[in-house]
Amino acid sequence: MKIIPAIDIINGKCVRLTKGDYDTQKTYSEHPLEVAKSFEDHGIQYLHLVDLDGARSKHIVNHKVLYQIASQTSLKIDFGGGLKTDADLTIAFENGAHQITGGSIAVSEPVIFENWLQVYGADKIILGADALDRKIATHGWKETSRLDVVEFIKSYTSKGIQQVICTDISKDGMLQGPSFKLYTEIIKETNVQLIASGGVSEFDDLIKLRELGCAGVILGKAIYEGRITLKELEKLC
Repeated sequence: MKIIPAIDIINGKCVRLTKGDYDTQKTYSEHPLEVAKSFEDHGIQYLHLVDLDGARSKHIVNHKVLYQIASQTSLKIDFGGGLKTDADLTIAFENGAHQITGGSIAVSEPVIFENWLQVYGADKIILGADALDRKIATHGWKETSRLDVVEFIKSYTSKGIQQVICTDISKDGMLQGPSFKLYTEIIKETNVQLIASGGVSEFDDLIKLRELGCAGVILGKAIYEGRITLKELEKLC
């Protein structure tokens, strides 16, 4: 199971939100590169980098932070937030993204997202399936659709998607445990490589997610709040 720390960026700073609410912003570091280097120093190979300014602006914003981390570490970066056009995707990959995650675009502009999948391949394009009460949420989680999360994932597996990041928004940043029931259902009903995101609060959560069959897990606040140490994560890297 891949251990994938998250760095969320607003105004070039490393922040965390609770349930995607920008009013809950808490800044943990003004130097995302140093945070990324600390992950790498403990054997971590992957990074989930989210452009929260981009998600709100609906176009890529923090590509300079992406470039800085990609050029000065060996981390394999999954980049998301504000990717709406072919030009945005080009910028992301040119600035060092190893993969990109598309969520809102997969709902609002499926033709564009499917084209990305065809052009770049399933190893480069991750489907973002973020849900509140099982309904897919978009545009920085400010809008909720009528799409059931499991059916949404199924609809894209038939089009070639292999990797999915699923965040249960009600769990995000709450440090109350992941959505084990939902993840069990997704793994049972689909054949995707599921990356769990949201709610991880202790090391045992990681063990349980691995036992469920998750291909990866994204964690943020648990690290920044000291609930899980980087030394502990070395055991799983």
